[in-house]
Amino acid sequence: MTATPFEPAVFQSFEEKADPSKVAPRLAALRTAMQKAGIDSVLVPRADAHRGESVPASEARLSYLTGFTGSAGMAVVGPDKAGLFVDSRYTLQAPAQTDTGLVTVHEANQGSASEDLRLYVPQGGTLAYDPWLHTPGEVRDITEKLAGHARVVPHANLVDAIWTDRPAPPVSPIEFLGHNRAGKTSADKLTELRATLGADKADATVLTLPESICWLFNMRGRDVPNTPFVLGFAIVPQAGLPTLFLDKAKITPELRQALDGIAEVADAATLTPALEALGKAGKAVLIDPQTAPAAIAEALRSAGARLIEKRDPVLGPKSIKNAAELAGMREAHRLDGVALAKFLSWFDEEAPKGALTEIGIVTALEAFRREEPTCVDASFDTISGAGPNGAIVHYRVTTKTDRRLNPGELMLVDSGAQYLSGTTDITRTLSTGAASAEQKDRYTRVLKGMIAISNLRFPKGTSGAQIDVLARQFLWQDGVTYNHGTGHGVGAFLGVHEGPVGISSRYPTPLEAGNVLSNEPGYYKAGEYGIRIENLIVVREAERYPGYLEFETLTLAPIDKRLIDQALLTPAERDWLNAYHARVWTEIGSQVTGAAKDWLKQATAAI
Repeated sequence: MTATPFEPAVFQSFEEKADPSKVAPRLAALRTAMQKAGIDSVLVPRADAHRGESVPASEARLSYLTGFTGSAGMAVVGPDKAGLFVDSRYTLQAPAQTDTGLVTVHEANQGSASEDLRLYVPQGGTLAYDPWLHTPGEVRDITEKLAGHARVVPHANLVDAIWTDRPAPPVSPIEFLGHNRAGKTSADKLTELRATLGADKADATVLTLPESICWLFNMRGRDVPNTPFVLGFAIVPQAGLPTLFLDKAKITPELRQALDGIAEVADAATLTPALEALGKAGKAVLIDPQTAPAAIAEALRSAGARLIEKRDPVLGPKSIKNAAELAGMREAHRLDGVALAKFLSWFDEEAPKGALTEIGIVTALEAFRREEPTCVDASFDTISGAGPNGAIVHYRVTTKTDRRLNPGELMLVDSGAQYLSGTTDITRTLSTGAASAEQKDRYTRVLKGMIAISNLRFPKGTSGAQIDVLARQFLWQDGVTYNHGTGHGVGAFLGVHEGPVGISSRYPTPLEAGNVLSNEPGYYKAGEYGIRIENLIVVREAERYPGYLEFETLTLAPIDKRLIDQALLTPAERDWLNAYHARVWTEIGSQVTGAAKDWLKQATAAI
């Protein structure tokens, strides 16, 4: 392990969760249940009813059945064969985790069903789906893909029927944010939401995304790993109190008191009758067809409601952080910067000795972060990729894959934390010795792309889809690119990945002042090394340029100068890097002591 002892990691487990040997008996049990139900094929999504990136153990059906533990994917189980559909992030991980003799892995685009679904559904047969785990949009897409081939029908979840040791649903403490952290009261947020409903001629909306519900009611929980979510549903009428529907075990006198005058609280088991009551009253109800369960849409429609299908009306306002939320995010990044300075100083001392492992690196980084009492979790499992593992974009180290970092190899560390004040996400590619000319060239082109976004000034109305190319241009000039987005939205002590904005072709929504995004171009050479440099940035009004926006960088951590080919930098790029490093030193230098402070001073020195 490492030369410096650290307490075992708390936020992240390194156990190998997948066991391909369990796939065969579980598929056999599922097929027996399918036969009894008269069903030919079954959809098994990774998603739960709340569409979260993290799901509680009780909702990890895809992992239970196939062994695949990635954050997105879907299986189709037919009478005699099964397919697992994953996006390009998981084409290496999925085959390693499942039984490929029984499950065929397909690469599929995010956001739409694959035509290859037909391979697993008999001609003229039935494909069953759990209407609580699929949205109306997904059901329409799958139905269109199977038109003339098979019927798509709702059905009770057959994986749940065979999952004899299924964990209990999560019940975690619920906290409410003070005004110093939320910056706006729930009452004010509800007033604005009701105005939106009025403009849309909606009598009510049904909220299903935990980030929307938690933000609207200024509450946080611990129902899922890495993200301070409370899982539940909400009905918000245009007039009158909203109702929160939660697991009855979460409903305490303290919770009712905290929500007194703001919202009613009800057992989640009563949600369907409440939806039916809206329908019987002939109400117009807004739902998001891309995130709400199909079961909710059907309960409303069949009872007589008029559905208004639009994006979740909380997503836009939530993504525009107010002054208190931005102050918290800046504080979180100062705290994270101190932890990163300690970690990077330690890494530079230990890496040349050849004793570091990927797990040891994650454990050390977490230990430095946990020195800060307000650090309550990692914002995602740390990607700790040594040498060739750095080329696996969403690599997750386990005891089975743990690799020793050899001096001279590149080390990619993508990590983040949840502080009570805010959420962080940072990637640094680290030098451990002499880098090749090719590695320096690629690293510098990635850096140039990151600086291009950081320096950008753009007119209001511009989307992330329009600026994504600016980060890629320097790699394109040499005939290479990267197969992931340049940036995603980030929540304020919420999800490290949040919509509706980002920097990639998938994000047409215009950027607005207050949006927080990642800025993370990269380059990956399969089997050899990976490079990614990531800062978080916030959109702000451009000084002296009315009608224009620009970015402020939140992340405060040195960028490894030893990997830069300085000949490729323009004077303006060099100035940006020097100014950034000077700011890092100014903002966190006084909070670092000893050898770490000495290291930080040289790491932020001008080039």
